[in-house]
Amino acid sequence: MKNISTILSIAALVLAGVVYFVQNREIRQLKKQVDVAKPVPASGGGGNFKIAYFDLDTLQSRYELMKDVKNEAVDRENQMNQELASEDRKNRLKIQEWQQKGNTMTQAEVENANQQLQQMQQQFASDKQDREQRLYKFEEDKRNDIRKRIEEFIRNYNKGKSFAYIIAYDNANSIIYNKDTLLNITNDLVDGLNAEYKKSK
Repeated sequence: MKNISTILSIAALVLAGVVYFVQNREIRQLKKQVDVAKPVPASGGGGNFKIAYFDLDTLQSRYELMKDVKNEAVDRENQMNQELASEDRKNRLKIQEWQQKGNTMTQAEVENANQQLQQMQQQFASDKQDREQRLYKFEEDKRNDIRKRIEEFIRNYNKGKSFAYIIAYDNANSIIYNKDTLLNITNDLVDGLNAEYKKSK
């Protein structure tokens, strides 16, 4: 009888050890899974991941180069419209001249006038398209130049700052819902870019 109770005690002790071992192994596996799932800082620098931002609307309104380019583009567009309006006036005067001759024109003169009218219309359309393309190219080249200047400035600016990202936002298309003003570098960009532009003038 004593042997049976001893055997049962040993069996219970062995069973408790097995249960403890199995539970510990499951807990260790669970811990490993949790460790694997932990996010690793993107910068790899122990959580030094930093993002700065700048206000594109403010930059556009205060960057002197952008203002000068905008003014020049408006001047070019106005000049283009004046030149086209002048050409259109000349064409209308010619048409009025034909209309005044009216019934006195011979069949050959009417055919000649129709040919000239078609040529005038084609020439006007071609001139308009050419001028618009030149204006578009001017604006596109200036946009690319400004973008390169900003990117170059930001590269140099960030050498001592180590921001992982520097993003631009504007009020119309922003998806940023919270901004830490300490990470707003707009004024630094405006001041630095204006200083560089002033030197290049």
